[in-house]
Amino acid sequence: MKPTFYITTPIYYVNGAPHIGHANTSVAADTVARWKRLDGFDVMFLTGTDEHGQKVEKAAADAGLDPQAFTDQVSAQFREMGTLMGLSNDQFIRTTEPRHHAACQALWTRLLDRGEIYLGQYEGWYAIRDEAFYVEDETVLRPDGIRLSVATGAPVEWVTEPSYFFRLSAWQDRLLALYDRVPNAIMPPGRRNEIVSFVRGGLTDLSVSRTSFRWGVPVPNDPDHVMYVWLDALTNYLTALGYPDETTDLWRFWPANVHLVGKDIIRFHAVYWPAFLMAAGLEPPLSVFATGWWTVRGEKMSKSTGNVIPPAELVATYGLDPVRFFLLREVPFGNDGDFSDAALIRRMNNELANDLGNLAQRTLSQIAKNLAGVLPDAGVPTEDDQVLLTAAQALPVALRPLMDRLALGEAIEEVWKVIRAANAYIDRQAPWALRKTDPARMASVLRLLVDVMRPVATVLQPVMPGSMARMLDQLGVPAKARDLASLNQPLPGGIALPAPAGVFPRHIEVVA
Repeated sequence: MKPTFYITTPIYYVNGAPHIGHANTSVAADTVARWKRLDGFDVMFLTGTDEHGQKVEKAAADAGLDPQAFTDQVSAQFREMGTLMGLSNDQFIRTTEPRHHAACQALWTRLLDRGEIYLGQYEGWYAIRDEAFYVEDETVLRPDGIRLSVATGAPVEWVTEPSYFFRLSAWQDRLLALYDRVPNAIMPPGRRNEIVSFVRGGLTDLSVSRTSFRWGVPVPNDPDHVMYVWLDALTNYLTALGYPDETTDLWRFWPANVHLVGKDIIRFHAVYWPAFLMAAGLEPPLSVFATGWWTVRGEKMSKSTGNVIPPAELVATYGLDPVRFFLLREVPFGNDGDFSDAALIRRMNNELANDLGNLAQRTLSQIAKNLAGVLPDAGVPTEDDQVLLTAAQALPVALRPLMDRLALGEAIEEVWKVIRAANAYIDRQAPWALRKTDPARMASVLRLLVDVMRPVATVLQPVMPGSMARMLDQLGVPAKARDLASLNQPLPGGIALPAPAGVFPRHIEVVA
């Protein structure tokens, strides 16, 4: 039986159209999911939309729509983004689905029956924009009398209303024990330090219901209350696996291996979510990974400044795989990043067209021209040959630990070390000059380059699926032999290769 792997994106909040930040997180999740499938895992990849809450209710009213119609429109845009970015998700979940309401109410009832939820009165600062409660020292009063969240800058207002509470204060020590027991429970390390410090500072019981709006999952047996959006939203990761039916075949994927989340919602996923789960007698996720934020040409993305870049615009201009490559390559995953057209074009031209594309074109055109397009048998490798071949064959082993800690940029750099070495090798060996003086050595060099490019293209499939499929076609690799295990099976000599065709065109340079 295959080992299982469950990865999720955040379920994106339907308060605006998708932008490159959403695309980056989704592409990262897709890349890891595809990698795990290549490596023989049984994968569940989940994405979707978070559609409840006071902010959505208000946005729908402002748009002159009922909340369901409003969320239908925006959720569809995120589904379209997934298709546009080539996501291989197994499910797309919406929190307005009946199955999700059932899962939320089942989890609520379980927590209530176990004494983890009680009815009380909430008084405190609340930010509609963040759907979050704040204590006094997490807010600041501006000179004009408006109080804001220190963390996000969102306006807060004093709220007094009946509320159900989750006994979060009782879980402080058990959460700290979880973080100690599972070193990668929170990643990257800076976010882990932030969460551990927050929990050590003391936890208070958490309001988990509201009565001031209606757009949410009703609390069982108390219809005046709807569930606080985070208890509702987080439960989606269980809903997708059939909860509360823990006998369903999909339940084998729980606990999740990794939740990808924005750094602004790390507290909800790394503190509240594991506490909810452990209180319900369920296993917490194995890891929560916080992603960074993207700016555009050094400025924060904002509708008012008009610099929000739709993913569709980028893909239409540069192509899908170059955009996927850039998002993962440009910035260490988890860090904040800045987008510019000039930076993307430099990556396209220097690394995709010059490094990888030129390596393939030089090799395959020489085979077409000098060997009638037939892949030669492998020759006896020289020391120079063996060094390069060993580095290429070692890529799966080198990449596994990097992919496991979502060091996606580092993983790509490991591949590029081999690509750069291969380009240096072909320059040293100059097979074009061996045609008349040593044709057997020319054939051996070209065959070795094919054997190097095969693992390169194989491990890059999760990053650039379409482009690497075309490259593997040109290398003569059968469709059924493109996983990591198949790299142990050498290509037979004597097969006819397709006519070489460029995979990565150059793009006109622009001034940064």
